[in-house]
Amino acid sequence: MADPAPAEPAAPRAIDQTPSASGPKLLDRLREALRSRRYSWRTEQTYGHWVKRFIYFHNVRHPAEMAKPEINAFLTHLAVKQRVSASTQNQALSALLFLYRHVIGREVGDLGEVIRARKPKRLPVVMTREEVKAVLANLSGDKWLMPSLMYGAGLRLMEGLRLRVQDIDFSRNEILVRDGKGAKDRITMLPESVKAPLREHLKKVKAIHERDLADGWGRVLMPDALDRKYPNAPKDWRWQWVFPQENRWRNSKTAEQGRHHIDEALVQRAVRQAVVRAGLTKRATCHTFRHSFATHLLESGHDIRTVQELLGHNDVKTTMVYTHVLNRGPSGVRSPVDGL
Repeated sequence: MADPAPAEPAAPRAIDQTPSASGPKLLDRLREALRSRRYSWRTEQTYGHWVKRFIYFHNVRHPAEMAKPEINAFLTHLAVKQRVSASTQNQALSALLFLYRHVIGREVGDLGEVIRARKPKRLPVVMTREEVKAVLANLSGDKWLMPSLMYGAGLRLMEGLRLRVQDIDFSRNEILVRDGKGAKDRITMLPESVKAPLREHLKKVKAIHERDLADGWGRVLMPDALDRKYPNAPKDWRWQWVFPQENRWRNSKTAEQGRHHIDEALVQRAVRQAVVRAGLTKRATCHTFRHSFATHLLESGHDIRTVQELLGHNDVKTTMVYTHVLNRGPSGVRSPVDGL
């Protein structure tokens, strides 16, 4: 996760002007280049942030006037002065490389001289089954249901929040994860123990949706341009969020109202409080449920390729980080001191 950025200094002039002050502005061109290549909204926000940081660092010089030395100076500053993590520094580098290659239209050459933060190899934080049970026992309602799906199906937080009603197949015990990390779809299991609570939850959500329709609203945001192709789809029950926000948003200009999915911060806060109440000393987060899902499947003897498919990893090497659990438990490696 990227480190928090310090407050930006006031700019003496607009940073998104081209040198000739003609044509689209730089940040507009960056957004257009990202969207045309189907990058996510979060990547768009992150890349824009790093481009601004880079420009402010060099006293609001236009990137077209700079090259490799200025990029190296900025990345070195992040590593040495700001002491950012290796992943944060790599994130900044990716943003600048994209800017130069796809917006400015110039390769920046070899960046071998830059002082790079060494990326540590970390093992994931994993809860035991008893710890998962204790954390879930301190949650209720939809704040219980979402972590239960993260642990029971290996979902990332945003994958769970972006589920739509039609993505849940109760008859086949499947969950279709649409447009997951890397813009990939995948199928994972629907836990049997979650089916009944999920059905009851969806009954409540449907009642809310019908009330919204009766009030003249009930439209949901659609992916891509499907609302133009299918004008009635945004009101269709199948396209509604499984976890809608409690209150409708309202556009102050048009007076339009609607519901988005629940804000991720609400779930993160609920899980954080549940971890404290459960007495865990581990730094467990929402993503820890996904780590625990993979680890417990491997402990149960499921093959790593199956776990890879359920997690949606491109390479089995990514999934192999969870094999550290194979050295634990009754069938694991026994310490020689225990044989004395």
